[in-house]
Amino acid sequence: MGIYLNPGNDGFRKIINSQIYVDKTRLIEYTNNVVDTEQSYICISRPRRFGKTFTAKMLVAYYDRSANSDELFKDFNISKVKSYKKHLNKYNVINLNIQTFLSRVDDKNNVINYLQEKVIEELKEQYSNIINDNINILGEAFDKIYSKEQKKFIFVVDEWDCILRENRNNIELQNKYLDFLRDLFKDKNYVGLVYMTGILPIKKYGTHSALNMFDEFSMIRMRELSEYTGFTVDEVKSLCKYYRVDFNEMSRWYDGYIVGDYHIYNPKSVVDSLRSKVFDSYWTSTETFEALKIYIEMDYDGLKSAITEIIAGNRVVIDVGSFQNDMITFNSRDDILTLLVHLGYLGYDIDTKEVFIPNEEVKAEFIRAIKNSGWNEVMNAINKSKKLLDFTIMMRSDYVSESIDEIHMENTSILNYNDENSLACVINLAYYSAKDYYDIYREMPGGYGFADIVFIPRKKVDMPALVIELKYDKNALTALDQIKSKKYTESLKSYKGEILLVGINYNKQTKKHECIIEKIKK
Repeated sequence: MGIYLNPGNDGFRKIINSQIYVDKTRLIEYTNNVVDTEQSYICISRPRRFGKTFTAKMLVAYYDRSANSDELFKDFNISKVKSYKKHLNKYNVINLNIQTFLSRVDDKNNVINYLQEKVIEELKEQYSNIINDNINILGEAFDKIYSKEQKKFIFVVDEWDCILRENRNNIELQNKYLDFLRDLFKDKNYVGLVYMTGILPIKKYGTHSALNMFDEFSMIRMRELSEYTGFTVDEVKSLCKYYRVDFNEMSRWYDGYIVGDYHIYNPKSVVDSLRSKVFDSYWTSTETFEALKIYIEMDYDGLKSAITEIIAGNRVVIDVGSFQNDMITFNSRDDILTLLVHLGYLGYDIDTKEVFIPNEEVKAEFIRAIKNSGWNEVMNAINKSKKLLDFTIMMRSDYVSESIDEIHMENTSILNYNDENSLACVINLAYYSAKDYYDIYREMPGGYGFADIVFIPRKKVDMPALVIELKYDKNALTALDQIKSKKYTESLKSYKGEILLVGINYNKQTKKHECIIEKIKK
């Protein structure tokens, strides 16, 4: 057993011995299918604490020829797959955690030389009859070994992008590193499989995009590996049932990432909440909100408006194509928002091309960031939102109108306000605190159409439901009549109790809001 060459299966053994383990071994079926093919280069990017290192340790344990891992895998899903025995512990495995090498050098410019030196040093111990002291290039060492033994290597590279993330302004080092990876892997006969994990997709650098042999799987397009990105709905339901935890609250806190056909939960946060029986910000607590604050403060046209809309609960359409896959090359607000998708701060719907805040945990992080960024107008709206909700429940329509007027006026410099969609954004911001008590639905189907906004109280919340209809340059009575005539209350199928029907209109000439509230019982 070595450090980098065939490190054994202890890492995976420790993972499956943990209190909570979710079986993701079926991913190995995909890697088995692409071993020694044109598709054998895989780069997986997803946010921190989303199980990247766990997967790396699983692959090492499965392929490492120095280990006997059947005892570890025989009860898991991969053991039922036809290719299971064919590849089990059949390869020399090289396991590299780039973060480890980076942290051990004083001068970061020496990290590539240090990496090659340490790995070649270990290869010499195993292949002393093949590798002599004149070899100091890692790719050359593998060429020599393969020419004599004709056996493929499996490369598992964790934190592949940390050099780019932590040395974001050192372009010379980044180019050198990408050249090193290209020389190590591209068109090499000794490569059976390369599995790289990181947070960022492969950097686009003109000629240095020549790592084009990699199939990329990211939070934008996870493709065939979607269900292995995090915990799926079915997996979380099973865990909640076993640990007697409220699945609906678990979803509110940690669901929301849309990856392929799956809704994905943050694994760390789910596990920590199950163990502690407390819903809290576990994933975001591993990194200060300053990391988010840096990006949302950047001076790109439309960025502040987009962030405000997202915080209010809206979705924002973006173009992810111009993002250069690094943390410094930004040309538009869309580049910033795309980075936030890769970092896990935003969800992305590939069908609608929209970004959004995925869940309660991340929402709290955005609030902390804007609170410390001088976004006074937005924070004032959020702080006033509880009073607005109270006025609505008391059916004080005059105070509701005045409160929305204030929030609108304070945020006109941020938000364009010229249609019902803009009105909806302001209303969502105005009712921000309602998210603590209600499940909120936009364009909810019911009766003969779609209700603009529906608030359904959560369990143990003693508040009425709200059905809100918005009008722009019409009148509030028309909005209220539409709720009734189109029977929007039928969207609250399983709800029993009081319902407030709320009609809101904005008059473009007077720049005032009008509100009418009516109570019914269901």
